[in-house]
Amino acid sequence: MLKDRFITACILVVFTVIALFLLSPLNFEFIMLAVCILAAWEWSKLSGIVLFYQRILVALSFGVILLLIFVFNLHEHNINSLMTASFIWISLSWWIIALFLVLTYPVSSLFWKYSYLIRILFGILTLVPFFYILSVFRYFNYDKDKFAGSWCILFIIFLTCCIDSSAYFFGKMFGKHKLAPIISPNKTWEGFLFSVIFVFLIDFLLFNLNIINFSKKSFIVFTVIIAFAALLGDLTESMLKREIGIKDSSNIIPGHGGILDRIDSLTTVVPIFGLFMTTAIQWF
Repeated sequence: MLKDRFITACILVVFTVIALFLLSPLNFEFIMLAVCILAAWEWSKLSGIVLFYQRILVALSFGVILLLIFVFNLHEHNINSLMTASFIWISLSWWIIALFLVLTYPVSSLFWKYSYLIRILFGILTLVPFFYILSVFRYFNYDKDKFAGSWCILFIIFLTCCIDSSAYFFGKMFGKHKLAPIISPNKTWEGFLFSVIFVFLIDFLLFNLNIINFSKKSFIVFTVIIAFAALLGDLTESMLKREIGIKDSSNIIPGHGGILDRIDSLTTVVPIFGLFMTTAIQWF
């Protein structure tokens, strides 16, 4: 199992680097479109839809929404635009609601577990802003440096992977106190706290190497919020999986589960990072 995870992880790293640095921004958007459609296919299962043709319809519907956004945004990739700000705040509003749902689970499930339409709406609010904001990131400072956005996205992915991996390994070694036993029994407070410390050290190194262009105050706030955001994304998907009694969103990725299992934390981290790249960075 561990061997499969390692081999698959290496393949995913190579695929990510190729998509970010060898493909044009336009082709990168097509890749993201395909990834999000596959994620929508998995989300249909989390929504309680079991019939094959209905799951196809959900995935295609997501695809149409994303394609319309893609076409509409073909010549507008400004991180400071009103469109980008709107998607960031829509996403953040949804994650505030998701936080409430996670903290009050299983009581909160009474309001959504019987409606697949509400759970599909959860998926739209999760995946659509994620697709848009990540696409805009690829064009960040593109007129000055064609790979500035690529490095930006790679940094987000690297940071999120560090948070997830350190929480898992430190939790295995030192975990004693369950963080959310009803939603995700394997997560511990020790694993989470060690992941915050680990990511803080990584951010501190990058900050001192001038790779992160944040002020000292925003750097500290950024580290803590990103760690909490990654945890929230993970717990939200775990909550939906727990409700329908499955461990992984699918088995598309050998040893890792499904697409959603790999990007659940990213779907929360990306809009948070977008906020710091636009408005929040001006507060400090």
